[in-house]
Amino acid sequence: MKSSKKVILISALCLGMFAAGAGTFLIQQLAPNRAHVEPDFHELTKPIFYEGDYFKSSAIGEKEGLKLPLDFVQKWIDPTIIYEKSSDSVIITTKDKVMRMKTTELSALMNEKPISLSFPVEKKDDTIYLPVEPLKQLYAFEIRESTKSGAILLFKQGDVIKWGKHTGKKETQLRTEATIKAPIIATIAVNEQVMITGIEENWYKVQLESGPIGFVRKSEITKDHEETIPLQEQSVSTYVPWKPITGKLNMTWEHVISKNPDTSKIGEMPGLQVISPTWFSVADSEGRISNLADASYVKWAHDRNYQVWALFSNGFDADRTTKVLASYDLRMKMIKQILGFAQTYKLQGINIDFENVYLKDKENLVQFVRELTPFMHEQGLSVSIDVTPKSTNEMWSMFYDRTALAEVVDYMMLMAYDEYWATSPKSGSVSSLPWVERSITALLTTDKIPPSKLVLGVPYYTRQWTEETKNGKLTATSKTLTMEAAQTIIKDKKLTPTFLADTGQNYVEYKDGSKLIRIWLEDEVSIRARLALVDKYNLAGVASWRRGFEKPAIWEVTRDNLPKVQP
Repeated sequence: MKSSKKVILISALCLGMFAAGAGTFLIQQLAPNRAHVEPDFHELTKPIFYEGDYFKSSAIGEKEGLKLPLDFVQKWIDPTIIYEKSSDSVIITTKDKVMRMKTTELSALMNEKPISLSFPVEKKDDTIYLPVEPLKQLYAFEIRESTKSGAILLFKQGDVIKWGKHTGKKETQLRTEATIKAPIIATIAVNEQVMITGIEENWYKVQLESGPIGFVRKSEITKDHEETIPLQEQSVSTYVPWKPITGKLNMTWEHVISKNPDTSKIGEMPGLQVISPTWFSVADSEGRISNLADASYVKWAHDRNYQVWALFSNGFDADRTTKVLASYDLRMKMIKQILGFAQTYKLQGINIDFENVYLKDKENLVQFVRELTPFMHEQGLSVSIDVTPKSTNEMWSMFYDRTALAEVVDYMMLMAYDEYWATSPKSGSVSSLPWVERSITALLTTDKIPPSKLVLGVPYYTRQWTEETKNGKLTATSKTLTMEAAQTIIKDKKLTPTFLADTGQNYVEYKDGSKLIRIWLEDEVSIRARLALVDKYNLAGVASWRRGFEKPAIWEVTRDNLPKVQP
């Protein structure tokens, strides 16, 4: 009997202990976490927030003297703002403004005109800080500074803030995750407003005006109102890009090497709207520009209602290009010269032709175009740039940031020729139609170039290829032919052109002893096919290299086949 009683007593004790343990376990599971933790950004003295996220660096200063880290401004306001180490300057470019601020200086330049700053750009521990006031003149945003914590909240025009309010009878907790088991990072006072940034089941993700971001139960928050950050008045450029009245651009380049052509010997060019003489080029590493412009040529062009968009080249000198693009001062020196030439010769545009450029200068070329364009537009000048088809050649193709350049200029000319270049080891077409079409689609799709800005460059020349076998190896050499010269060979040799479907061109060949002579022709057939591509992809128009290489009939072909309507 005694043994049985002991068993019952032990069993009862065990059951009691189990019940107590289970109760403690349940309490632990149901009880909210009371632990407090610091926000992730607690080490930042003046954290900055945008769209419910904080930045890795603090702002400095306060109120009118507030300054934002350059990295933050680049990430959330304008990625094209740069700090140029060589001139110790921050350079801002917008569609119509170029602003240069040197560190520690209270005098800045806006479109090369002096302006005064209340607070300078500051460099501190390798971080560049930008005063917020001049930024507000150029960009539409709003800054709210917490008097409680010093936190900075950025809002852009059009942003919608969803406000909620804690309507409970006592303060509630803001937690790191959407669960009561998560630690507390802040408390929300009764009637305190919060910004609702998301929903996770029965929890709101919110941000306090003092900065902390976390989760609070939906039952603790009442939706209050929505606030839309108002649109701000910004200076609007008065520049309107020039568009041909016929809808599509028809431009040709005038190749000027040392002196301008005798305009009395230039025939009629029906349908032509713009002529681009190759007048200006970088002369030296100090940024001087060589000038071959001729006022009488401009008058001749204007008398025939042609606009003159003078070409500005880097002279295809890579080392010189590196030097002149490397600093704001040299870039601006070139810009001022070009602007002066444009005013002196009464030009309507500038066509930029930089080729043979080191890949390392890719960003500097974009910066130059971003700085040049507002000055040109301020004078009503069109700005265009020539680019090659995409390829893996660094110095002739890869250095173009076509997407960035197209955002700035009015037109981008695709130089869709030299598929087989003068010293190519193989003979072939200067510009086969399938290759041209692939070149167009690559820019439209991969680089997102708007078709309304893309101009198809077409060749008015071809090449005569001579193939022969030397020491058992086939070699190919070439010489450039105008359209007329190619037709003379066809007539003299009594050749009959054959249409090649694979290139979309007429073709002739003949034997000269052991040599094979081959010519892929540029003529009315190839030009019509290219103009059909302008129509197919709704491109901005056509540009031809170069005047003087064409047959006279090509002008009528271009005029009659260039699409007339531009939506």
